[in-house]
Amino acid sequence: MTPFVPHVAAAVLKDLRQRLDNVRWAPEIGNADWRYGVNGDYLKELVAYWRDGFDWRAQEAQINQFDHFKTVIDDVPIHFISQAGVGPRPIPLILSHGWPWTFWDLRHLIGPLARPADFGGYSADAFDVIVPSLPGFGFSAPLTTPGMNFWRNADLWHKLMTEVLGYPRYGAQGGDWGALVTAQLGHKYADAVIGVHLTNALPLDKFSGERSWDLSGNAVLPVDPEARSAALARQRKFASHVAVHVLDPQTLAWMAHDSPVGMLAWLLERRWAWSDCGGDLESRFTNDELLVNATIYWATETFATTARYYAEAANSPWMPSHARSPVVEAPTGISFMVPDSGPGPTEQHKAYYNLVYTNEHQSGGHFAPAEEPQRIIEDIRATFRPLRG
Repeated sequence: MTPFVPHVAAAVLKDLRQRLDNVRWAPEIGNADWRYGVNGDYLKELVAYWRDGFDWRAQEAQINQFDHFKTVIDDVPIHFISQAGVGPRPIPLILSHGWPWTFWDLRHLIGPLARPADFGGYSADAFDVIVPSLPGFGFSAPLTTPGMNFWRNADLWHKLMTEVLGYPRYGAQGGDWGALVTAQLGHKYADAVIGVHLTNALPLDKFSGERSWDLSGNAVLPVDPEARSAALARQRKFASHVAVHVLDPQTLAWMAHDSPVGMLAWLLERRWAWSDCGGDLESRFTNDELLVNATIYWATETFATTARYYAEAANSPWMPSHARSPVVEAPTGISFMVPDSGPGPTEQHKAYYNLVYTNEHQSGGHFAPAEEPQRIIEDIRATFRPLRG
């Protein structure tokens, strides 16, 4: 564990600008409503800002207001933020992001969770906040061996918390892939995990079937018109993304690593489709927020290893560590962002998790900690309050 200062070399930024100067734009017909993918006018405007207006050094300075560290666990390089809590008995809490997130999507949670009294809260709700980059994501690079999936990731996080940082017990929180990492911690390491909080609640075997790229949950579409429409909408929302990442991630990586505009378009499509933006990305994310994440993906050359995270989960089906019920034994809180996940909890959730807290939110999508940070902060606090004893 050594201190680390995130920094992108000037030569990398110069090369990025040159590539943005020499874009060969694809033709576009009838795509004002994004029905064929990312709209060209929007993309060209954002690329122009990336080239001429975006200030990476200013963003880098904000990133470095936090305390960053690096370590190596089982030959895997891990970058993480560690912010000590200010309160009587802070709970150690590890926050895990997803794709196409980076650790920076969780930045709004760090201060209020670590120093609640400074943000209008109660010091008794303080956490020691740990925010790592998933293996092969961002500054947790380079990842040089195959096979990194979410349950191997959970093993690394357990070692990070107990062996590197020395916490005998800790809490965990996550969304997207981070939710699966977190749920695995609550399944395999329940004795050491005080509690978990999720913003997406997927079963741990979600990627274990023969059609792991189909997240609709329906091999055959329902007959009922309303259910059929909902299944089709979910397939359209996720199918292209998950199928390519599971089946052909390296082919996609060749394009994304050579063209920053191609990479940016792929990242933007997910933000547009999965956030609760109503078709207007700027209603949820500023241009700077979108481009700081894109710059991290580009500068660290990690798109390939992040995309393969899906294939690795599908190629090695998840195996349970025990047969007890519920599957996730650690006390669990779930924030249901209705525009993304629908209402909850369902009977399946009640059977699968040791539920101690749930809350429904009518606003907020797949990137809940970035879209509705205050709601997530309050739900995390509420989940862990009765567990502090």
